[in-house]
Amino acid sequence: MIATMHEKEVVIAPMLEKNYQMKCAVPTNLNTDLLGTFSGERERKDSPIDAALKKCNLAMDEVGYDLAIASEGSFGAHPYSFFSRADEEIVVLLDRKNKIELVGKALSTDTNFDGREIGSIAEGIEFAKQVHFPSHGLILKDKKDAHTTIHKGIINPTLYQDLIESMLASHGKIWVETDMRALFNPTRLKIIEQATANLIEKMESHCPACDTPGYWIVDHLEGLPCELCRQPTKSTLAHIYGCLHCDFTDKKMFPNQKNIEDPTFCDYCNP
Repeated sequence: MIATMHEKEVVIAPMLEKNYQMKCAVPTNLNTDLLGTFSGERERKDSPIDAALKKCNLAMDEVGYDLAIASEGSFGAHPYSFFSRADEEIVVLLDRKNKIELVGKALSTDTNFDGREIGSIAEGIEFAKQVHFPSHGLILKDKKDAHTTIHKGIINPTLYQDLIESMLASHGKIWVETDMRALFNPTRLKIIEQATANLIEKMESHCPACDTPGYWIVDHLEGLPCELCRQPTKSTLAHIYGCLHCDFTDKKMFPNQKNIEDPTFCDYCNP
């Protein structure tokens, strides 16, 4: 069961059906907007993972299944490059029967997430060109926050200009933003696909001790030695893998396929 109302199954279902003998279904009456909307009608109060888990539970309660997958996205400043916009996607698998929760993740600066106040059709057209319209949808509001008028899922250029003209006549200035719902945002769908691939990796990684899926990186150790002075650097020496079910952990050395570090990244050689 894929818990979505925004056609995310387009990328999630083929990947799961290719890797496993399963047939994915989508609930017909699921309203995930109750948990929050990107366009501001309802604030998302949960963390992305908690919101995705709630979607899974809503879907399973509706149809009586015990296995569901849902995704959730977050948009804003990149966590390590504050001047770049980023899309962080998670895809969660919830298995009620076996009490397993797995989370796939993807972070990318490949996003058209944006918004702008406009005062003319020309400004609206210029914005649209920058955010891949009409292959990507747009939203028009009378104002950015606490809006009273909103038009979502706009993909028709003629309709877009007509709406701008009529809204400007009533409000003087209006707000335009990208529609980040998956069915109106092919770029976002690609990141959801990447997060799904990460989830499948975790599903395929089983604990050596108890065979539970989701055996994955829980920590890392710094200390990769410098090629020149052999002192430990801050670069990763090992990944620590852990099991979600039992207490088994293991250390995998040299995860980045190198056993020495360039002196450029050494605090002794290059303080």
